[in-house]
This record gives sequence, structure tokens and C-alpha cells, in this order.
Amino acid sequence: MLLSSLVLASALASAQEPAPPVAPPPQESAVASKDTGAGQSSIDAGLAAFKKRRFAKAEAEFQKAVDADPSSAAANFYLGYTYYKIAEPHRRNSPGKQKALEYFNKAFQLDPSFAPVWQSRK
Repeated sequence: MLLSSLVLASALASAQEPAPPVAPPPQESAVASKDTGAGQSSIDAGLAAFKKRRFAKAEAEFQKAVDADPSSAAANFYLGYTYYKIAEPHRRNSPGKQKALEYFNKAFQLDPSFAPVWQSRK
């Protein structure tokens, strides 16, 4: 009898406890409201051009992606890598390689866990 009273009292007490607060939905930031669809399509077009070693076309597409979403680690990384490939035949500290380094650093600052994907996401 005492055991059943304790169980019943415990059940009633837990039923009266308020539910934990529900977190409000995340607010859209100004960065999230940018046109990331255009940025992703430019990244895909840039990757396609890069695979064909059309680095000038890839550079233009990746620059569009950076312009559409400056906070995109992917767009910054791929643009930097394109600058690196264009400058690859030149000396070690060429201006193109320095420019590539700037974009690599920016991509890493934006997303330290970013890993490039070298295929289209279609």
C-alpha cells in the first residue's frame, strides 16, 4: 500500500512538472537570405569548366558565386584553387599564388571543416 502511494505520488508530481521550453526557430540572417541558388549554380558551372581545364571560364563562374554569397567557403576555396592552377607554372611566390592563398585563408576562416567536392551536385 505504501509502495503504490509513492508510485502514484511520483506519477502525479511528474505530470505537473512544466514541459521544457521549446527553442524558437532560428532567425534567418542577412547572409542566409542571399541568393545561394545562383551561387551554387555558378559553383557547379565552375567545377564543370575546371574539369575541362578551362580556368578562365571557371574563374568567372567562381567569381559569380563569391559575388552571390561572399560567406560561401566553397566559392572562396574553388576561386582560390583556380587562381592557383592558373599560376601553377609560375614561380613559387607569384602574385597569382598569393591571391590563391588569400582565398584559401578566407574559405578556412568561413568554415574550418570545409572539404571540396569535385563533382557537380546535380
